[in-house]
Amino acid sequence: MQFGRTYEEFTVGDVYKHWPGKTVTEYDDHLFCLLTMNHHPLHMDSNYAEKTTDFGKNVVVGNYIYSLLLGMSVPDVSGKAIANLEIESLKHVAPTFHGDTLYGETTVLDKTPSKSKSDRGIVYVETKGYKQDGTLVCVFRRKVMVPTETYIKERGGEQPGRPELRESK
Repeated sequence: MQFGRTYEEFTVGDVYKHWPGKTVTEYDDHLFCLLTMNHHPLHMDSNYAEKTTDFGKNVVVGNYIYSLLLGMSVPDVSGKAIANLEIESLKHVAPTFHGDTLYGETTVLDKTPSKSKSDRGIVYVETKGYKQDGTLVCVFRRKVMVPTETYIKERGGEQPGRPELRESK
């Protein structure tokens, strides 16, 4: 399985369809809300959501949706990243509810060699998340600093620091 890409492996216009999708559960939503101290009743209180909102049910917290899509993109985009430099924009386009399954895809918009270090470059990507019915729910753009092949070779290859298996005797 590929885990991220070097600068040379990115091509402007490429689209990576992230697999597998993730079905969002009530537990996922509530745990994320509790971990981040977001106690808005739209996410936590089904009675409130049913009686006082336009949706009539809980909406999954948007930052979880963003985080999930970012995580889905790691094997294709930032698995080898030196740094995530910037989230340029983040748009929540439609609500996600408990039981929805999310899928993501990332398009390479641009790439630029580093001006200060020749062993890395900046890749500019847009990630879109959509539900099982194709409804777009989230779009964000980010810039990621990724290594060149030279950087990887100089630091021990694809999996530096991974121990070798030793058979016990």
